[in-house]
Amino acid sequence: MIQNVTERSLSIVHLLLSNKNEAGLKSKVALFNNLSDNHTKKQAVNPFSNGNTVASLGKPKISKEDYGKPPKGSLSEQRGFKATISVCREMLQLCEVINQFGEPLFAAHEKKNDPRKVISFGNLFSIYTAISDKVVGMLIRARKYQLVEFEGECLFQRRDDHVPIILLKSYPEIYKILNEKISAANAQLKESIAVYGDLETSTGNYI
Repeated sequence: MIQNVTERSLSIVHLLLSNKNEAGLKSKVALFNNLSDNHTKKQAVNPFSNGNTVASLGKPKISKEDYGKPPKGSLSEQRGFKATISVCREMLQLCEVINQFGEPLFAAHEKKNDPRKVISFGNLFSIYTAISDKVVGMLIRARKYQLVEFEGECLFQRRDDHVPIILLKSYPEIYKILNEKISAANAQLKESIAVYGDLETSTGNYI
């Protein structure tokens, strides 16, 4: 009787494993078919693929919303989402350093509730290069997002050590702004990977 129970249990386990493997295989086949269909559609409008000529292709339709953006479901699109996440995280780290080591731009009696902080480029460079060597690039990027302000198109060590770097917003406000961008890019990346698969062999720590 014990042997019969054991045999039945093993049969159930084998059946469950078989169903699980079959479901996993079906999922992989569906993903492959989806990628294959997308590739076929792209090749159909590619003038450099076999059998196509420019004359035989219809005029591509590009909406204003999609202009200048990579094709949906492309490797470039997924890399763009990852780049947005990475850059926003580095800008957040940079702003945190300025907030931590900078000084108030105005004393409380001079200007009340002014959230701005200031630090010299020389001090920031010596602190931040222990974390990353992209301090100048991140400063330029953060200025584009109107998070910091400084004079000059670019900054150079020693020559511009005296230049003040001003954090324009409070750190909690900056955290909110950049965290929303990170969350949005993360959601778009997850959606793209769910539909088209991870188009790179390694995703890194993005999800």
